[in-house]
Amino acid sequence: MYEKIQVAIDDSEIAERVVEAATQMAALSHGEVWVLHLREREPHKFGVTSGEPTDVAQAAVDAAVGKLASAGIEAHGSVRDVLYGYAAREIIGDAKAHDAGVIVMGSRGRGDLSGLLVGSTAHKVIHLADRPVLVVR
Repeated sequence: MYEKIQVAIDDSEIAERVVEAATQMAALSHGEVWVLHLREREPHKFGVTSGEPTDVAQAAVDAAVGKLASAGIEAHGSVRDVLYGYAAREIIGDAKAHDAGVIVMGSRGRGDLSGLLVGSTAHKVIHLADRPVLVVR
């Protein structure tokens, strides 16, 4: 099984199921988990902005790490800013940095056409990753 697991969460309802899947995987392998929440930021003429406050993102990561820890799993969490469109590369880079054997993340349920047009982060991670990706729906 996977001893190191990279988990990417966002502000969607699916994030809870993503953490649950990672909890089950880590419990089976006695693995270690890294939880990452990226705040996508868009450049504007007056700087860079994000629609999500840092404290909200941090609360989501803290809750995920707390759930993992209460299940006896060693877990770490971080919140970082990333420019819009670069989240997939950041997730993969984090997985490489932690030598994670698998990436666990959610899908917001867009269809293939919608995901292709809008640019689904999960879709990009699947195609760019050099390791297995578990997409939770």
